[in-house]
Amino acid sequence: MFPLKDTVRARDVPVVNWLLIGANVLAFVVETSLGPVGLERFVHYFGVVPTRFLHAFGFHEVLTIFTSMFLHGGWFHLISNMWALYLFGDNVEDRMGHGRYLVFYLLTGAVASLTHIFFNPDSPVPTVGASGAISGVLGAYLVLFPTARVVTLVPLWFFFPWFVEIPALIYLGMWFVSQLFNGLFALAAPGVIGTYGGVAWWAHVGGFVAGLLLVKAFERRRERYYYVWYPDEYWPW
Repeated sequence: MFPLKDTVRARDVPVVNWLLIGANVLAFVVETSLGPVGLERFVHYFGVVPTRFLHAFGFHEVLTIFTSMFLHGGWFHLISNMWALYLFGDNVEDRMGHGRYLVFYLLTGAVASLTHIFFNPDSPVPTVGASGAISGVLGAYLVLFPTARVVTLVPLWFFFPWFVEIPALIYLGMWFVSQLFNGLFALAAPGVIGTYGGVAWWAHVGGFVAGLLLVKAFERRRERYYYVWYPDEYWPW
């Protein structure tokens, strides 16, 4: 299933969300200019390496918690992450406000990385990507807009795509269960180092749970008026 849009319209311009997307794209452009050897060194230096984080802990290792959020392993990795952030981040920023949303994004991303380190303490594999922070945004979206709907493309056949509106509670709930299941499978699979299938499943789980738990602390007090041209899922109640 591929999400195309949600049915909630933000009332404010999602400035921070656009800046985050721009920063991720800019970082990826820098990555592509380094060449294979330079890129490998760059990712290893700025990515989260669990065993290095635990055994050579210092300022640089703390810094990688945040720098790794803006690096990606390829075009598909970047585009899929930025599309999810574009779809769901604007509404979460709308409810939190710009400054709170930025802190929330970075904090849940940090929790995601620490969760990955906890479950993979001996991994020498650098981990990069905004997935953990975006998982936090998804968790917040689930709490804030549980009855919103996600317009989803279901590719039954190549020439006969099926478009379905799925409640956010079901769509995001299914996504979380899939991440948890894959994370448990990665723990059970012998010989797996760091990630299973190249995906940091536990970073997704940790970020999502952090989003669920922290969202109310970052949500700003809701306004008691609504603009007719910017309805949300609760309008006009």
